[in-house]
Amino acid sequence: MAPVTETDRIAAAQAYIDALVSHDSSAVRFSPDCVRIEVGLKTGFSGNHLHRSLNRGPQFRLISAATLPKYSIDGDDVRAVYDIITKPSLFGMRVCSHVDEVFRIPADSPDGGAVIEHIRAGIKPFIQR
Repeated sequence: MAPVTETDRIAAAQAYIDALVSHDSSAVRFSPDCVRIEVGLKTGFSGNHLHRSLNRGPQFRLISAATLPKYSIDGDDVRAVYDIITKPSLFGMRVCSHVDEVFRIPADSPDGGAVIEHIRAGIKPFIQR
């Protein structure tokens, strides 16, 4: 096993957040059995499913931007706290979300690369004026 730096682990989480906005997951490394749990519900069923969802999922097409995350690391978990800004606007208001997402990205890897093994997301909607 080779160590994975904190910088590389944060970069792996940031690649996922960037893909939410760009709809291009080519820079994101998921383990094949990676799952995503959002507010207690499984929304990602494998690494391949997560790639397809980020690239073509209609739920992500509404996203126009993400704020710069605040990161913290605890063991194998990389926590990112940020906001998602959506495209649709009605009367100058849009529904956005505060996101608190924990990525399990092991500090040790067979190839020394940062790989996302699990994602747990908490989301709290808010109205942006």
